[in-house]
Amino acid sequence: MQRYHYRAQCRKGIDPESYFRDIMSELKSRMKDLGIRQLSLFRWGAQLFVYFESASEHVDPHRLFHDCESELVDWPGTDISRKWVPMMDIFHYQQPVSGKQWRRNETASKPFARIARLKPEQVASYIFYHYQYQEERPGDGDKYGMIALHENLMFFYSELPATIEPPPYEGKLSTSGTPSDWSEAMEPHFIMWDEETDGSLIWLEIPLVIQA
Repeated sequence: MQRYHYRAQCRKGIDPESYFRDIMSELKSRMKDLGIRQLSLFRWGAQLFVYFESASEHVDPHRLFHDCESELVDWPGTDISRKWVPMMDIFHYQQPVSGKQWRRNETASKPFARIARLKPEQVASYIFYHYQYQEERPGDGDKYGMIALHENLMFFYSELPATIEPPPYEGKLSTSGTPSDWSEAMEPHFIMWDEETDGSLIWLEIPLVIQA
């Protein structure tokens, strides 16, 4: 099972909620053709964040969202025109090792997402700490929770209610360097938001647009 996460941006004047609701039938058909499951799309202003899973080792999001690409802006950075840019997995509580192990037991689970901004000079430190935590304490949070990064913007995906269970594997590190006061160690890494979400200026909850 592969996990995919991409970022895109809508053109001015586009309402993602109504637009993607109108193409749900076509989207579900393409999901079936491409072997995609657990798709959820979130928004922050005009920006979109998508998460989905597939048994295929490579799924092109441009094929998946072929019917709506005219409403998205081009993203620079390559010679090939692209609407969706990949985000890098920099942290996960667990990783899938088989279809059976990764199967959801809670049919009413709801996707949940937050975003945060890293200070550019703190990106390496943040990734170091999170890799250490991930491999020293695998399974320490929601089984499906993960953090993806593009530029200095992070997308934290998880599901509610959280699934807490030990993974069927050992972490790659036998050290114990993860800070005991995790919040204190992490706070200097972030650019704070101007608005609070659940009492936090670090992680900003973003709304779910569609779930399929």
